[in-house]
Amino acid sequence: MSASDSSSDAGTSSSDRALSFFRDRFELSDSSLATALDTALERRVDYADLYFEYTTTDSVSLEEGLVKSGDRHLEQGVGVRAVRGERQGYAHSDEISLESARLAAGTARAIANETSPQGPVTIAASSGGRDLYPVTVAPTDVPVATKVDWLNEIDAYARARDPKVSQVMASIVCQHKHTLVAASDGSRTADALPLVRINVQILAADGNRREIGYQGAGGRFELEQLRDPARWQGLVDEAVRMALLNLDAEACPAGAMDVVLGPGWPGILLHEAIGHGLEGDFNRKKTSAFCDKLGERVAAEGVTVVDDGTIAGRRGSINIDDEGTPTRRNVLIKNGVLVGYMQDRLNAKLMGVEPTGNGRRESYAHMPLPRMTNTFMLAGKEDPEEILKSVDNGLYAVSFGGGQVDITSGKFVFSASEAYRIENGQIGAPVKGATLIGNGPDVLMRVSRIGHDLALDEGVGTCGKDGQGVPVGVGLPTIRVDDLTVGGTEG
Repeated sequence: MSASDSSSDAGTSSSDRALSFFRDRFELSDSSLATALDTALERRVDYADLYFEYTTTDSVSLEEGLVKSGDRHLEQGVGVRAVRGERQGYAHSDEISLESARLAAGTARAIANETSPQGPVTIAASSGGRDLYPVTVAPTDVPVATKVDWLNEIDAYARARDPKVSQVMASIVCQHKHTLVAASDGSRTADALPLVRINVQILAADGNRREIGYQGAGGRFELEQLRDPARWQGLVDEAVRMALLNLDAEACPAGAMDVVLGPGWPGILLHEAIGHGLEGDFNRKKTSAFCDKLGERVAAEGVTVVDDGTIAGRRGSINIDDEGTPTRRNVLIKNGVLVGYMQDRLNAKLMGVEPTGNGRRESYAHMPLPRMTNTFMLAGKEDPEEILKSVDNGLYAVSFGGGQVDITSGKFVFSASEAYRIENGQIGAPVKGATLIGNGPDVLMRVSRIGHDLALDEGVGTCGKDGQGVPVGVGLPTIRVDDLTVGGTEG
């Protein structure tokens, strides 16, 4: 096997920084990557790749007026995959070295279990490329003392907002990940990914009643962006508002009714109830409610759903996916018609289409799967206030908590963390215990009005699939869904 080594590590892009990191710290040159791939290809396989990861994560949390915990940990390793048809052999090691990569490659090759040697592969030098999250200071390099002082500011500010605030919990989580992918098709890609998140939870008390309000924010940018007082104080204000609102909330009515979903985070319903059903593996295996429906109407007219991993600074954005494929803007449903699925390399090949940049994994210890990045519905043309006025009696759901979804049937149950009655076209009393019950494909057909106020979430989403969690984004404009089943606690 031959390789052409990059002669320079100059450059400031995420790709260049990651390539220099692995080359300087672990001596992973193109020739050493080629040597490891040679082991995976000693038996006949369709495709093989190496995935190297070095991730630093730190977190600091506050509770009861004290910074009670702090944690900093390192995750590093290499995963090696060998693919033959639908069979995938995968092995991994928590040591980053040429020898560990070769040993893992031998195991992956044996699992693929085919004979007849593969020809030599040349690793192509690459650098630069798109950079969606340039940073000058990695979030994990910000001193712990700075983060502790910030948490104390958050605690003092929240307690001063209202005498009913009885408890403040807050945390700051920072991550910096370096990845390197080398494959038997000759490609070599790398990335350096920052990730930050702040969480604020407020407990408000009034007599014997206690309620919680939560807000969070984050993304792929420098921590300094969140340290702007106008930014974090707004989050605290919102968490306090939610806790106080819940103190006055009434029981939610139950039954079939028209529901208005607010912009932004309610897109989590779109992500869970519809997005997963548009991932390639579920459709190749024919376990999705959307399988074999390309070109068919699956949503009301005007509904366009997009998955876009190229939005700068967003939590769900990535320059390249975890197989080295550049991310892109993928239109999944266009004006109500299903036009595409999200694909990784394996499912794309087996379905006879191109990969879409959606091959994602939690870490080097996991195989990539088709996963979402930032998934949202495009804006319509209607005034959100007019959408609310169009409902005589119904529910206005502004934010959601947990939920459950059956991918095969599309059935879902979601609990609303902030919701209001709609009475005679006006927002009425806040309600507690609202649960939306329905079927993803059916709900898409019930969308009757779409607002012009598309918003993305604040940057807190994590998607789970097959035991793996990855950062994602969601979004939605204000929409009206007719005759949706609402579970409530009234009566």
